[in-house]
Amino acid sequence: MNTKNKILLPGLNEQIIFLQSRINIGDSKILIIGSNSGEIAKIFCAKNSSQIELIVEDYESLINTKLILDKTKNVNIKIMSFEHTDFNDGQFDLIYTQASISGSNRKSIVKEIKRILKPDGIFCIGEIVKLENEIPTFVNDIFESSDIVPFEISKLENYYLERNFTLIDSKNLSNTLSEYYSNVSELLKSKMKDLSDNEKSYYKKFLNKIKHESHAYIKLGADRFIGFKSLILKKK
Repeated sequence: MNTKNKILLPGLNEQIIFLQSRINIGDSKILIIGSNSGEIAKIFCAKNSSQIELIVEDYESLINTKLILDKTKNVNIKIMSFEHTDFNDGQFDLIYTQASISGSNRKSIVKEIKRILKPDGIFCIGEIVKLENEIPTFVNDIFESSDIVPFEISKLENYYLERNFTLIDSKNLSNTLSEYYSNVSELLKSKMKDLSDNEKSYYKKFLNKIKHESHAYIKLGADRFIGFKSLILKKK
């Protein structure tokens, strides 16, 4: 498995490829929201000379992101609540988030995103979705354990249209999930031997969670119920 320059999030590299195919990023003022977004920042940096802001919600994510970015310039990483940021009104031309705001606090995060996004600014989002309205208990358990409150795939766009965004384009990226679960599970297993006992205890829980989700997705048929969809939106 080669995970070099691979975005280890649902959607993999396909969401940012989708965005770049539809939007000229130029030297936009960009905010990236969410953990495991270091590779996303690298891709933006390759085509953007402006400083990029990246926010995460915990110290571990901060350290991991700094390690990934290493000597990458023009990225300012901060710990910050996604619901209450320190940014100014209308500060950003583009806000990007991938599998980071599908939880129970989605409404307040989207409200904050609207505040800090310029009029006519671009919001690119990727969300875990339900492929069917009725889902089995084992799939619902996966959502609850990860604090995911998914929309049915056909209803995701309406949620954002009702919040005064206009839709530029959308793309179903559900086909990336199988590779995502396989990549993350293999990567975590390969890293286990390099961890301290305390770190192993922490990551073992996370690894078991990923293995459970991967098994459910690939072996138990959860792929019929769990999807991923990306939207490119413009603030009115």
